Amino acid sequence: MSWSDDMRSDLGAHGAQWLVPDWPAPRRVRAFVTTRAGGVSEGEYASMNLGATSGDRPEDVARNRLVVREHLPAMPRWLAQVHGTDVAMLDALGPEEVPRADAAVARRAGDVCTVLTADCMPVLLCDEEGRHVGVAHAGWRGMAAGVIENAVRAMEAPPGSILAWLGPAIGPEAFEVGAEVREAFLAGDPASDAAFRVHGPGKYLADLYALARRRLARAGVTRVHGGGFCTHRDRERFFSYRREKKSGRMGAFIWIA
Repeated sequence: MSWSDDMRSDLGAHGAQWLVPDWPAPRRVRAFVTTRAGGVSEGEYASMNLGATSGDRPEDVARNRLVVREHLPAMPRWLAQVHGTDVAMLDALGPEEVPRADAAVARRAGDVCTVLTADCMPVLLCDEEGRHVGVAHAGWRGMAAGVIENAVRAMEAPPGSILAWLGPAIGPEAFEVGAEVREAFLAGDPASDAAFRVHGPGKYLADLYALARRRLARAGVTRVHGGGFCTHRDRERFFSYRREKKSGRMGAFIWIA
């Protein structure tokens, strides 16, 4: 039985609905990404909304977070996400501290890294020895500014030993952006132009998955898995802020067992 089979078993009924990464991570590395299924929220937020600032009823978000907590070794370290590039080192945080960051790295068993998303991409990271894990909240702003590279550096492991898994994000057929987004990427990497397709005057379709793979490769991470989702188009499974401004948030979780 692979570790991902073990994880799906641990998730019970949620295992068929939530996402367990299919990547060759060490057995002690555990991870999953929630979908819309399995919670108590209603309306636009139905049903597993984990975002406390999304406009949902606080008591429903709290109950959803407790459902997720049942499948974790500890309460996750929620971040105050700002589409930036800071990385929270979980073993250096105080017990009640809520870091202002868009990535997290853990080295101690039981510390749970997490980010919340609803079109932005969660990028899960681990080293091949299972001694370091991390996750980055990679929307276009954070990605262009270097959040993925910062997370890789914070792992303090040789980049060649790091594995990455790209979680659900808005897909390349739905992510229309202006010229400023393309220019933000081209400024640091002219070859990233290959990830943009003209879609009208001053408009482009951007491939976040292709951009993330380029960023990872430039950081020395070449063993990249996942991708191929579209939060915007898959209304049944995923929240999407671009599709519905009153949107819930999904959670990506990773830890060392």
